[in-house]
Amino acid sequence: LGLYTVNTVYGDTIVLPCHLEVPDGLLFAKWKYEIANKASESIALRSAKKPSAQYDNVPEYKDRISLSENYTLSINNARIGDEKKFVCMFVTEDNVFEQATLVKVFTVVIDEQTDADKASGLYTIKSSLKYKPTKDDTGAQFTCTVTYFGPTGPEIIRSESEVPDIYYPTEKVQIEILSRRKTIKEGDNITLKCSGNGNPPPQEFLFFIPGEPGPIRSSSFHELTDVKRNATGEYRCSLTDENLDLSLTPSGEVIKQIGEALPVSCTISSSRNATVFWLKYQDAGNYVCETILQEVEGLKKSQILTLIVQGKPQIKMSKRTSTDGSYKTIACHTEETKYINGKFISKIKIAPEENITLTCIAENLLERAVTSLNVSAISIPESDEPEEKSDDNRENINDQAKLIVGIVVGLLLAATVAGVAYWLYMKKSKSASKHVAKDLGNIEENKKK
Repeated sequence: LGLYTVNTVYGDTIVLPCHLEVPDGLLFAKWKYEIANKASESIALRSAKKPSAQYDNVPEYKDRISLSENYTLSINNARIGDEKKFVCMFVTEDNVFEQATLVKVFTVVIDEQTDADKASGLYTIKSSLKYKPTKDDTGAQFTCTVTYFGPTGPEIIRSESEVPDIYYPTEKVQIEILSRRKTIKEGDNITLKCSGNGNPPPQEFLFFIPGEPGPIRSSSFHELTDVKRNATGEYRCSLTDENLDLSLTPSGEVIKQIGEALPVSCTISSSRNATVFWLKYQDAGNYVCETILQEVEGLKKSQILTLIVQGKPQIKMSKRTSTDGSYKTIACHTEETKYINGKFISKIKIAPEENITLTCIAENLLERAVTSLNVSAISIPESDEPEEKSDDNRENINDQAKLIVGIVVGLLLAATVAGVAYWLYMKKSKSASKHVAKDLGNIEENKKK
């Protein structure tokens, strides 16, 4: 299939049909767009088995895109940055089908606004022109013309002309010698001037001087004093090489199974010190390596790695009895990246009259997982399966544990005090018994005497 082209107007909705026949055994359809170095970034996906589409976290397309049931991608409020190549993908178990569409955004747009003053009956009309200028528009004059009907017929009023300042890069540089003399002799001072045809004109150049080990960075002018005969040669100048290149390995879309390692390298090559950022979203999702040259405004590069983590569903079941013992809550936990904290939890409440076995089934594009849980009748007490706790719950549990430990320590101290008191009491009681026995013995001896 060839390359399709969709033309749109700035601000309109871009409609991109997927020019592919839906294959048998379709797993999912996905839209992506191509970026620098033939890399790509995903923006939308629709599974053949799910009713709703999923949208990637791409800031420039947030809340602007929608993917219909027939896999047509719509982009609201077309912008200049939407001029790129979009690719529709159909994925089956055995094959991947792709079809590219090139979007062209025409930017000459005239917006009009009319406001009426009911009191005076006058109208205020505002008209604005939006377009994407090129270098050829340099020096172009823009005029606004109003045509209206007056007492003598149609009349025309023209505004003053405006010449916009259009910026464009330098394509050609030239060097010249500023000297009052046609010939240069040994011992003279000469000034070299380098200029470029860009707008704004470049302010810094590299001068290549014979006899110098390397280029000299200077402004548009470079002065040579007391030149010698060995200064004869070829003099050149060029723009300063403010380069910034980025290489991300691997890049584009990478699919890995759960538990596999993924080494990623982001290599920067620049003419000055560059700042590098890693923007990470989730284990599965977009990884962005971005570098910025602080000294050069607007010089920024980035590449994106889209990581797709695949694996069979991971299931865990738990059960808890209500505080009043009237029902039991059965929960099935399964990992799924699109849900909060990477998990989806399904819960049911039951009051079984007899022992039962519940089964939880989770299925994804790779495999189906099944797990079971035995649940006793509501009248039979049993230990609950612990649920996974959040950080807040763990803190509450820790606080409760501290309180229980405090109560236990308090009870132990109270028991110790009670034990000491009892021991003192028993000691006094035994001592008193001995004295009584001794006195009674003396009385008996006296009687015998």
